[in-house]
Amino acid sequence: MSKIRELSSILSDQIAAGEVIERPASVVKELIENSIDAGSTEIDIEVKDAGLQYIKVVDNGSGIESDDVKLAFKRHATSKIHNRKDLFKISSLGFRGEALPSIASIANVKLKTSTGSGGTELNIRGGEILRCIPAEARKGTTVEVSDLFFNTPARLKYMKSPATELSKITDVVNQISLGHAEISFSLRHNNRELVCTSGRNNLQQVIGGIYSLNTVKKMVKISSTDDDFKISGYTSLPEMTRASRKYISIMMNGRYVKDNNIVKAVLEGYRSKLMIGRYPMAVIKIDLDPLLLDVNVHPTKQTVRISKEEHLCSLISLAIFKALEPKNLIPDAMDKTPIHSNENRLDTNQLNLKLNDASKHYLAKSQNEDILDDIKLVKNNKAIKSNNNSQHESVMVYHKSDLNSDSVKKFDERYNNSSASSVFNDVENDVTDQSTDVNDFSDTALKTTRRFPNLLYIGQMHGTYLLAEASDGMYILDQHAAQERINYEYYRSEIGKVSNNQQELLMPIVLDYSTSDALIINQNLDKLSALGIELESFGSNSFIIRNHPAWFKKGQEQSIIQEMIDWILDDKKISVGKFRLKTAIMMSCKRAIKANHHLDKSQAVALIKKLSEAENPFNCPHGRPVLVHFSNSDMEKMFKRIQDNHETDILD
Repeated sequence: MSKIRELSSILSDQIAAGEVIERPASVVKELIENSIDAGSTEIDIEVKDAGLQYIKVVDNGSGIESDDVKLAFKRHATSKIHNRKDLFKISSLGFRGEALPSIASIANVKLKTSTGSGGTELNIRGGEILRCIPAEARKGTTVEVSDLFFNTPARLKYMKSPATELSKITDVVNQISLGHAEISFSLRHNNRELVCTSGRNNLQQVIGGIYSLNTVKKMVKISSTDDDFKISGYTSLPEMTRASRKYISIMMNGRYVKDNNIVKAVLEGYRSKLMIGRYPMAVIKIDLDPLLLDVNVHPTKQTVRISKEEHLCSLISLAIFKALEPKNLIPDAMDKTPIHSNENRLDTNQLNLKLNDASKHYLAKSQNEDILDDIKLVKNNKAIKSNNNSQHESVMVYHKSDLNSDSVKKFDERYNNSSASSVFNDVENDVTDQSTDVNDFSDTALKTTRRFPNLLYIGQMHGTYLLAEASDGMYILDQHAAQERINYEYYRSEIGKVSNNQQELLMPIVLDYSTSDALIINQNLDKLSALGIELESFGSNSFIIRNHPAWFKKGQEQSIIQEMIDWILDDKKISVGKFRLKTAIMMSCKRAIKANHHLDKSQAVALIKKLSEAENPFNCPHGRPVLVHFSNSDMEKMFKRIQDNHETDILD
């Protein structure tokens, strides 16, 4: 007797349902996609008991012809594709013809549809049609699904809690609505509205409806186009991040997809602006020719293959980088959101941790700049901080009328008529002789700082934080993060340069590895050589290092080289560019000042000056903020200077 037999159509549908319908959210997803393919502009979803008891999807699409209603519940029956060529240019969300028969095989389904002239009602349970009759119905389709998994009780054991299943349904509706801002969606659970979008084709409005208005305010628009791809959407500022990647939504031709390479491209766009383990919130919409997109990979159609994916990822990274580049990335401290020298010569003096060697010439300049800041503060009706060494009294301005007072006139007269160098009695003569014109220096500083505030140093707290003020409030800087950023940009530039500036080792370093590791290292010697690290074979699985680049930190040569080799062993396909980037981040941290390191004024001012010249002075290479801002209004609120007016008409 034959052991092989053909399965019945109902059993085949139930097996297929195991791939397509994993949980109630899968039913909602498939029905919504059918509604979108039907040209709907309004889609209403209603669920009860997290979808296990009842799911209803109503749309105003084109509907189904009466003759096609029964056929729609046959496996692999579809109106989306007709021949083999159509499989390679799929523009619809559905095309397999598996969703309706899979749902009907494991639930009780009632469908009512109309194309505008007459209608049809069909009831099917467990894959068997119970009735199909003409019925009055408005144009569109209504699908009701009840008793889900009634004939496959084993599936119910794997369902999560009702709250979790409802969360999955909400995620599906949110994801699809982000990809179709032109469609109005509503989701109700047990008569309670959970999701509602307007369908005005405003993506920003949809994001605000799903997350919050505060979230939208912290997002920037991205846009990029070339011959193959059109990219649009929004991504969050580095200060607003999440601990999970789930908030990065990727839409391809209106389809929500999961693609790790594109997620990596989004993160690459932030460069070093994100903290380790934190992810941005982003909605990335990608429009492309269907010929470049293969969606016939997985039954759920969320996994896709993309032609020219590497080019697409580069385009996304660049679009995000350009969108963030002009933004002021200093986080508001009161916000509740979770928080060169000669090119041919290697100048390592600027990375010296002994900040006592800060230039006296710069000290005079920075103090001159402090004078300019003081004068600007007077003109902006702000309090003036007098110099610690000055014998003159402080001048306080509270009202506009105070600007005409005798004390302010004397202040202006005193500083405008005297040379900047004479203000500081503690500066030696040879220092003041080198000082340049104050006004010239100010212009240069303004050009250099760009988005960075013009800071006046106040003091240090706990040997870790620097306090500074500007016309718009107070700033607190993390000194370690600040020098990390300065060092990182220096190393990022210097590591890629070919230089003969090598430091010979008195005692060569010998490193031993296993046979498998040694083979990988030998294949990547060129990457190490590109950074000035020359490994020579010293036995079967050993390597010897006789010199190293001059920018290595003294006493840490072996640990630095070992760490760099570990990167290669961990990621065998690491590119030279990424290798240099990781090295720059590592070196910037190792050579930065640490917490509880007390700085004098010249050291602190020098650090702030170097930070203001950085390309990105807002984040350390690991993504942590370098400085936070307390605005003037924040300070006034904290000290209750801004209060409600208590006057009433009773006293009049």
